[in-house]
Formats: sequence, structure tokens, C-alpha cells
Amino acid sequence: MEGTSRFSLAIKYLTQSTWSHAAMYVGEIEGVPRFVEADVLDGVRMVGAEVFAGFHTRICRPVGMDEAGREAVVKYMIGCLGHKYDLKNVIDLCRFLLPLPVPLKWRRRALMLGSGEPTRAICSVLVARAFQAQKFPILPLVKAFPAATPECPDCIAEIFRAREVSFFVPRDFDVSPYFEIVKPSLPVGFDYRAIAWEG
Repeated sequence: MEGTSRFSLAIKYLTQSTWSHAAMYVGEIEGVPRFVEADVLDGVRMVGAEVFAGFHTRICRPVGMDEAGREAVVKYMIGCLGHKYDLKNVIDLCRFLLPLPVPLKWRRRALMLGSGEPTRAICSVLVARAFQAQKFPILPLVKAFPAATPECPDCIAEIFRAREVSFFVPRDFDVSPYFEIVKPSLPVGFDYRAIAWEG
């Protein structure tokens, strides 16, 4: 989601992205669509879709995740309700993202991102934890190595390693090749000729 607060503008600037917030749809509860998010003031909470009304949003759907996996991710998110917002993670993430005259690999090793408490999270970290708990990739580190066989002497194999969860930002779900971008208005039959244009 693209927020408009000063806090959101800072996140968009630091990440060079449109997106400043992440929330997860957890289904309908009492007939109302519900989302779980980590809010700066209220911590991890459940909200209705009306909270996001008027904001530019992007729907990212995990590709190939089965029903059991989806249920486990939702259960994880609901289990985090009441957790506090991890402001220390935001401060450390800002320090990591700022263009300092220190090589990126050293900056990453020098930081201990977040409070280290499992009951605290920022929005993107909360969502990333839920998916990584199910071993679903977001933006994994991929290591390639030779896997030659007599039939395939030039074959290469890959092994995935999960990224440190505290480094995730909202845009990562948008750029991940493992999430499908859903535009809800298109499947119902978009017809540009039916648009009423002014002038």
C-alpha cells in the first residue's frame, strides 16, 4: 500500500519505491473482509478493508501455495495479534538503507536489526515471517553450484537460503517472482470503450 503520512514518505524515499506498507488479507470474519497489519501506534491489529480506502494498493498473491500453506500463514498472522510495533527495526533499517560510505556487505553484518523480540515486528517483517515460516520464498538468496552428471556435464544446481527477515520492506512482495500481481478489476471484464471520458 502507498501511504501518505510523513512516516510513509520516509519509507518510500529510503526504499526508492511506491510502497510503504504491507498487510495481509486473512479472510472474512462475520461477513466482513479482514486484514492483519502492524501499525506504528496500535501494533499488530486486525482491520477491515475500509482502512485502506482511498490508498493506492497492490495485491500480491503467493504463486502455487496450497490451501494448507495459506491456512498456516493466516494462522501465523492471527497469532501475532496484540504484538507491538518494532520501532527499533525501522531505525536500524533506515541506517541500513541510507547510502553510507561503507560496503553493503559490511553494513549488513554490522547491524543487529530489530529489537530481537519475537513479539515485535514492522509490517513487512510480519508478513515475511509468516511466509518464511512455511518455507515460501520471497526474495531468497540463491547459490548455484556445479551438479555435473555423465548425462549433463554442464548442469548447475541451485540451493535457496532465506534472507534475514528483518531486511524485508514492502516493495519486496511486489518485485518477488513468487507473487502474482492481481488487478481485481480486470478479470470481471474490463472494456476501455465503456469508459465515460470528459471532453
